Amino acid sequence: MSPILIIIIIFAIGVVVAGALLLGRPSKGELLEGPPEGVLPREAGTQALDPDSLDGPEIETVEPVAGILGSSVAITGPELTAEEEAANIAAAEEAEQEGEDARLAQVAEEAAEDERPNFLERLAKARSTFSGFLGSVLSRSQIDAESWNELEEALIRADVGIGPSQKLLDAVRVTVKENGLTTSAELVEAVKDQMKADLAGPVTLARAQTAPTIWLFVGVNGVGKTTTIGKLGKRLTDQGDRVVMAAGDTFRAAAAEQLGTWADRCGADLVRGEEGGDPSAVIFDAVASAAAKGADIVLADTAGRLHNKTNLMEELSKVRRVADKGEGTVTEVLLVLDATTGQNGLQQARQFTEATEVTGVVLTKLDGSAKGGIVFAIRSELGIPVKLVGLGETAVDLVDFNSDEFVDALFAQD
Repeated sequence: MSPILIIIIIFAIGVVVAGALLLGRPSKGELLEGPPEGVLPREAGTQALDPDSLDGPEIETVEPVAGILGSSVAITGPELTAEEEAANIAAAEEAEQEGEDARLAQVAEEAAEDERPNFLERLAKARSTFSGFLGSVLSRSQIDAESWNELEEALIRADVGIGPSQKLLDAVRVTVKENGLTTSAELVEAVKDQMKADLAGPVTLARAQTAPTIWLFVGVNGVGKTTTIGKLGKRLTDQGDRVVMAAGDTFRAAAAEQLGTWADRCGADLVRGEEGGDPSAVIFDAVASAAAKGADIVLADTAGRLHNKTNLMEELSKVRRVADKGEGTVTEVLLVLDATTGQNGLQQARQFTEATEVTGVVLTKLDGSAKGGIVFAIRSELGIPVKLVGLGETAVDLVDFNSDEFVDALFAQD
């Protein structure tokens, strides 16, 4: 065999060996798994311990040769017992299950967001009150006296109220004059912008710095007060809060049972008293129970007999005073109103505010009402923000009030 051929063969073998070594070397930027926590590596060439004498794994680090060979790790030590091996497998399975649970929770959260009702779909009935008048206004190319008359009539028919309607349109007239608006489309947009600005405000339910937080719910019978507590409790427990429900409406026989059903459904604790008992005592006990259990929030139902009875208002005032004396803090007093009652709901709001210092309104059955303007009337006349609205029967249909979505849905042209 010629010397040249021998040299070529040797060179080829060298290339193959070098390529194999390079393939085994970690790529640039690749993360290497480090040694187990608490185990220090032993330099190559030092004396290794007898494997049977080791309490844990011993790691020997071999440095790269000529910058080509990657570091290698040799682990020696006693073999795992059957119990240790089973524990390792269980830990791995638990970690895998936690990852799967997190993934499923994210999927459920995204699904819940998809299920969230929107104002545009659910306010068709209230929108129908506006649509005829808006169509007439928009049919004109220019703003005229009739445009203002039809807008005012539309607002009053939707239960915005005479005073708030006039106040709103007076502000819009200023905008029209200052900005030189001339078309009917510009007029309608100006009305929408003014309503959004007047309705804007924080809707987040306040929490105490130190648990438990107490939210009191007030309102006459039949407005959906107990159901609202149940739906809100479901939302809170789904978010990870520990909730205690207080059945403070001791004068309505079915109230405690209804609240108990919701508590079972959403995993909340329930505190109830004797039928006809002192509502304040029930709520005080619920707050004490929440503090003892480390609960986050107390949702307290209250009596709801006819709002024109003086003793009911005195009773609610007492409930508030007693609730503040316990270990928790009252941060919200939410007045629950039925949107279908219109201006009668505004009268209820006035009386309950005098008795309990209402901090926000929950407007139920808004999807079934043609009188959506009550939202604006409450905000305009009493300065009380609407914080939650009911747009359907299920728990996810109780949503945070959004002034922009509400006004856009009210004025939308089908």
